[in-house]
Amino acid sequence: MTRRISVPAGKLPQAGGRALVEFDDKSLALFNVDGQLFAIDDSCPHQGASLCGGRLEGRVIQCCAHGLRFDLSSGYLLNSTALKVANYPVEVIDGHAFIVIVPEESAP
Repeated sequence: MTRRISVPAGKLPQAGGRALVEFDDKSLALFNVDGQLFAIDDSCPHQGASLCGGRLEGRVIQCCAHGLRFDLSSGYLLNSTALKVANYPVEVIDGHAFIVIVPEESAP
C-alpha cells in the first residue's frame, strides 16, 4: 500500500537546503534543488553513512564517508547502474509536501 509521509512545515528545506525527515524506523534526506524536491534514504548503500550531510552539487549528493556520488533524481551512482540509493517522489499539494513511499512489489 502506498504511503504519503507528511513533511512538517518546519522541515521543508528552502532552495539549496536539505532536511532529515524521520518516521517509523526510516530516515530520509529531503533536498530542495532550485525549487524541486528530492527524497532519498539517508543511508549510503555502500556502508550506510548518512547522505543528508554530504556535499550537494546541483542534483548530485556526495557521501561524506567514501565520496560516492548519487543522482538525486534517479538514485543511481553517477555513471553507473551498479549501485542505487532508494529515492522517493515528493508531491506538493496546496503548499504542503508529502514523500510518497511505494512498496517495492508495486513499483514499476
